[in-house]
Amino acid sequence: MTDVARVAGVSAQTVSRVLRGHPNVREETRAKVTAAVEQLGYRKNHAARILSSGRSRTIGVVTLQTPFYSRMTVLLGIERAAQEHGYAVATATTASLDSSAIEDALERLADQGVDGVILAVPLMHVSRQIERLTSAVPTITIDGSRTPSTEIVAVDQISTGHLATQYLLGLGHETVWHVAGLSQWLDASSRAQGWQAALEAAGRVVPPKLHGDWSPVSGYRNGLILGRIPEVTAVFVASDEMAFGVIRALGDLGRRVPEDISVVGVDDIALAAYSFPPLTTVAQPFARMGELAVSHLMRHIDDPVAGSEPERVEPTLVVRASTGPPRAD
Repeated sequence: MTDVARVAGVSAQTVSRVLRGHPNVREETRAKVTAAVEQLGYRKNHAARILSSGRSRTIGVVTLQTPFYSRMTVLLGIERAAQEHGYAVATATTASLDSSAIEDALERLADQGVDGVILAVPLMHVSRQIERLTSAVPTITIDGSRTPSTEIVAVDQISTGHLATQYLLGLGHETVWHVAGLSQWLDASSRAQGWQAALEAAGRVVPPKLHGDWSPVSGYRNGLILGRIPEVTAVFVASDEMAFGVIRALGDLGRRVPEDISVVGVDDIALAAYSFPPLTTVAQPFARMGELAVSHLMRHIDDPVAGSEPERVEPTLVVRASTGPPRAD
């Protein structure tokens, strides 16, 4: 920094102000400092910044190793919002949802000295070690799970299941079948809870619940089952990717969508509008969830003892051509 100040003909304090984006610097001076930085190839000393400020300006994200669109979009939202706050993002992935795997990911981030953590994995069981680690570092969860010391930012998944089921009942279907996601995911169990509650509130029969693993192939397998049950006229599928598999299986069995069976998914991923037929789905604002998590985390970092209410985001229904009234026989 001293070398930059000498080349630019300003003080080291002025260089520091420019590099921190301080507004009280003349544009002419800012241009001189920027030119000197480029000329000298100056890079900020990350270790020195930690020593001087007590902060690493880095947030950690624990996420599952998965190719699914939703996880990637959440991470993009986190990275974009973190950059706007002047923070870098360190990611620790876990191959499973076991407590030991999540503990290992949290410990890796703690060893890097992150200022806070976003826990972007379902957390069905909280071990003592997870509680200790999330108590030591400001932590936000975004999959509906919570430890006693974390804050929640989550889409209301019960409303997701309720919204999809009510819509299909409103079209005139007698009942709605359900292909659920993995049982250890809170999102899956909450969506199933909303589905069942909507059917019971309407006084309708609750059919047996089928299970997938979020993949199109698991949707296809369940679609082969549903397509062979004559009374099935409407299906709520817990993810768009599984819904694509269901629709393909129904087509292979000669069942038309939506003329014979209506299908609703969840997520509203980019491909949903271009499937055949275009998929009716309950949109999940993945990027927005990442941005909200960063916003909550910044407040938590600035004031770790200040409490905050969980923030729940309402889902929205996107109606396309995969749904319609039941066929009049």
